[in-house]
Amino acid sequence: MARGETPGEFLNPAEREQVAAAIQAAEARTSGEIRVCLESRLPLLTPDPYRHARRVFARMGMHATAERNGVLVYLALRSRRYAIVGDEALHRHVGDEFWRATAAAMGAHFAADRFGDGLAEAIGRVGERLAERFPRRDDDVNELSDEIQFGK
Repeated sequence: MARGETPGEFLNPAEREQVAAAIQAAEARTSGEIRVCLESRLPLLTPDPYRHARRVFARMGMHATAERNGVLVYLALRSRRYAIVGDEALHRHVGDEFWRATAAAMGAHFAADRFGDGLAEAIGRVGERLAERFPRRDDDVNELSDEIQFGK
C-alpha cells in the first residue's frame, strides 16, 4: 500500500472530502444509500472481491434499507481488488453490465493513482441510476451513515 499504512490513511484529506461530497450529492437526489468501505486485504478464505464485498454489505446492514436500494463500493487495498455491490431492487433495474462498466471506469482512475476521482465517478454513476429508479422523496431519511468505513 504505497499511499498509507492503514486503510484509514489511504485517502488523503482532499480525496476524503471528494468522496464525501460525491455521496452527499448522489444521495440528495435519491432515497438510495451509498457506502464506501476500504480494507487492507481480502481474507484468504474469500479471495473474490465481489463475494467478500457481499459479506461486508451484509455485515454493514446495507440490506436493511426500506427499498433494498443500498450500494457498497468496496476496495481491498493491498490485494488491489475492488467491487461494487448493489442491493436487489437496484440490481434488477441496472443489471450486471452496469456494475461491470462502473467498476471498469473506477479502475481506470485507480490505475492512474486517482483514487478520489475513481470513487467519486463510481458514486456519481450509481447516484444517477438510483435517482432514476428511486428518486428522493420529501419524507426521505438517511438510513445509513455516509462515513467511509475502514476495515482492518
